[in-house]
Amino acid sequence: MNTEPNYAIKKVNLICAKGAIEDVYATLVMGNGAVMEGIETNIFFTFFGLDAIIKTRMDKLHTGVVGNPALRLPGGMRMASLLGIIPGMEAFTSWMMKSQMADLDIPPVSEFMDLITAGGGKIYACKLAMDMFKFKQEDLSEHVSGILTIGEFYAHAGGEGSQIIFT
Repeated sequence: MNTEPNYAIKKVNLICAKGAIEDVYATLVMGNGAVMEGIETNIFFTFFGLDAIIKTRMDKLHTGVVGNPALRLPGGMRMASLLGIIPGMEAFTSWMMKSQMADLDIPPVSEFMDLITAGGGKIYACKLAMDMFKFKQEDLSEHVSGILTIGEFYAHAGGEGSQIIFT
């Protein structure tokens, strides 16, 4: 009889609070990876992360250029954060990032949501953020399983082998 404790991750609960494309994609890649590994997956979008699940915004996310010291152009060259104040730089940088992702067959946000939910993952919106930004249920993508309070999210996130990851 094996008496060793089982520390396997059985459930992943991701919280996305930022709406820049690099933050949303970090959440989606991790969520999709968990689903593909057969791990129960819940993704909770709050504050500016709501842009990823708002129908009119989800496929129009931008790269955060001002204040992003790790921003890199194709080829790995670092871009000075101060360049972000130049008109059109955010749109250009976002276009370049989306082009690179397309070259790597990384799907747009809406298709990533399809993959995650088709694999059994659940997508949730934060009630407080929805109320604060005056969004309604009809503003949300069809991928969203529900609007939860933080307490309700914690109830979904519980259990042995469960991890909460703030992306």
